[in-house]
Amino acid sequence: MDLAYLRAHPEHLPTFLTHQRIRETPVSGGDICTASRLTLDDGHSVFAKTWPERSARPIPEGFFATEAAGLRWLREADAVPVPEVLVTLPDLLALDWVEPGEPTPEAAEAFGRGLARLHASGATAFGAEWTGFIGALPQDNTPDPGPWPDWFARRRLLPYLRMSVDRGALDGGGAALVEQVVDRIGEFGGDEPPARVHGDLWPGNLLWGADGRVWLVDPAAHGGHRETDLAQLALFGGPPHLERILAAYREARPPADGWRERVPLHQLHLLLVHTALFGTAYADAVVSAARGALRGVRRATVDG
Repeated sequence: MDLAYLRAHPEHLPTFLTHQRIRETPVSGGDICTASRLTLDDGHSVFAKTWPERSARPIPEGFFATEAAGLRWLREADAVPVPEVLVTLPDLLALDWVEPGEPTPEAAEAFGRGLARLHASGATAFGAEWTGFIGALPQDNTPDPGPWPDWFARRRLLPYLRMSVDRGALDGGGAALVEQVVDRIGEFGGDEPPARVHGDLWPGNLLWGADGRVWLVDPAAHGGHRETDLAQLALFGGPPHLERILAAYREARPPADGWRERVPLHQLHLLLVHTALFGTAYADAVVSAARGALRGVRRATVDG
């Protein structure tokens, strides 16, 4: 099987894999899927993701189709490098391989400018036309005209707050802090029309390529607030050259006044997702973000 055959007959890939007619090399991936590098007969490499055979959970319906739709949508903007989708099957996703490289300041700055262009390409509504997932959890992508604060509270904070509480990952005190953030969501400012966002832009979903570019992978793409992508970048230690990324972004498309005070608010969504998925290990981070968000809104109220 070469690349031309794969493009023409993507449905044949599982058969070739089953009969070991393609060289398959495991690679490190995320916490959910099994990832491998496939080497085709013409020497072309492909990145493949499959649902683990021994997973305790069945694959959610439309899981890989959702990721493929998001990748294509981000790629359509022609703003930031995004791998081409080659195969989308119910239990497999295959993308063009991106050879990993080393982070550089130049790549970081180019990515910051590209991310600004991606966001500026916009979206028709908050949410998306496809079913949503964030990690292995469902995410409500029902298209919504907004305004953003109401949408963010209803679609991105409250569902994962409920999951975290129901699963015993967040206690009553932590939940009460998040509820205070939700109650005051309209006071944070920075309301904007929907941007075209990656939606799960923690540093692990940036791929620094050998071609000197930064690639976007593993999106939860939708129409959202551009500050959410920027805030998520700073989570878990941030990527290399984060300040170069942000400086280049700000030069290309400055965020609204007060954006730094809103960082904890925008981080709260992904932290609640991690609490719902992985348990109490992230509860302190949720509490810290909620407190930081409330401090920010108090400063905004005083300054206003």
